[in-house]
Amino acid sequence: MKVAYFDCPSGASGDMILGALVDAGAPFDALERELAGLGLEGYRLERHEVMKAGFRATKVDVQVHEGGHHHPERTLAAILELIEGGRLAPAVKERAARIFRRLAEAEARVHGTTVERVHFHDVGAVDAIVDVTGACIGLYLLGIQAVHVGALPVGGGFVQGPHGRIPVPGPATAELLKGFPTIDTGVRRELVTPTGAAILTTLASGAGAMPAMHVRAVGYGAGTMDLDTPNVLRLFVGETAVAAPTETILQVETTVDDMSPQLYEPLIERLLEAGALDVFLTSVIMKRSRPGVVLTALCEPARVANLSRVLFEESSTIGVRWTAYQRERLEREIVQLATAYGPVGFKVSRLEGRVITVTPEFEDVRRIARDKGLAVREVLEQARTEGRRLLATPGAAHN
Repeated sequence: MKVAYFDCPSGASGDMILGALVDAGAPFDALERELAGLGLEGYRLERHEVMKAGFRATKVDVQVHEGGHHHPERTLAAILELIEGGRLAPAVKERAARIFRRLAEAEARVHGTTVERVHFHDVGAVDAIVDVTGACIGLYLLGIQAVHVGALPVGGGFVQGPHGRIPVPGPATAELLKGFPTIDTGVRRELVTPTGAAILTTLASGAGAMPAMHVRAVGYGAGTMDLDTPNVLRLFVGETAVAAPTETILQVETTVDDMSPQLYEPLIERLLEAGALDVFLTSVIMKRSRPGVVLTALCEPARVANLSRVLFEESSTIGVRWTAYQRERLEREIVQLATAYGPVGFKVSRLEGRVITVTPEFEDVRRIARDKGLAVREVLEQARTEGRRLLATPGAAHN
């Protein structure tokens, strides 16, 4: 699996990410050509080599034409419409849309509003749209399948924002960094921008230490500021040394002892809607021998804020905790197979291309059993057996 590891000792911004991708081998002319498919006007992309504290790096700038900064404020819906309507690869569209949704969620939480009512300022400007989409294009051009990120420096001091003087890291950036490893390097500057934080934390499948990998290329993307240390973002591109990819997930937990059992079902449903990978309940005995319940939800680091909010809104808890874990998982996909019972969805996992598990979607099994008057267990067993047989037949599966 081809992976990218972003090492960010001096911070991260959209232009630093673009510069590192180009320096690591993403063709600049191809990046320009693919960005043109976005249909966005009013900018020009420039590339040049610079020196930062004695080290060379690639600087990629988005030069907005005269009047380009005076575009009307954009809503999330307008940006998603722009991305979806562009002549871009599906993987680029999916990644860029996810990043802007994360930005909208962070802005909504910070300003106490809804995602639909968020109006982007600098985040929605031409240069930020190019940075986000360009980063997704660069990863696509390099064939990156998984992104890993090192600890991000929080910076310090104050900056002038659309709503006045704000502390560093800015509120939206701080929201985006939830669940990710951070470090204070003592530099009193804005080291991680909202755009840079959104790109890396949204796409990261692993955070912290560099994964075991065979390094094929190293790229350096330059920042705008001059610091005492080289203001560069370093990108390692290579292949993982293990077949199963490693990723970071968070285990979000809370313990309650004063909640009606009837409320757990809607709570679990909302957690799954908010991005939980799994949710389960564990009975425990608390202090003074009171019976209680530990509610545990697993999620990607980017979803911890959403899950915490649901827990505060839908349960009686007054505190939520989370822990980061590393996990390996098999490659998986959902396929539709034409079985003797009709179309059935199957969850298929593979190891190095070899099928390991074939699991029929239970709702399909239950529907078939009900419609045909059969036992659920019988349909499940026969569907699993037929699914394995069909997957061994070329052309039998389709998405």
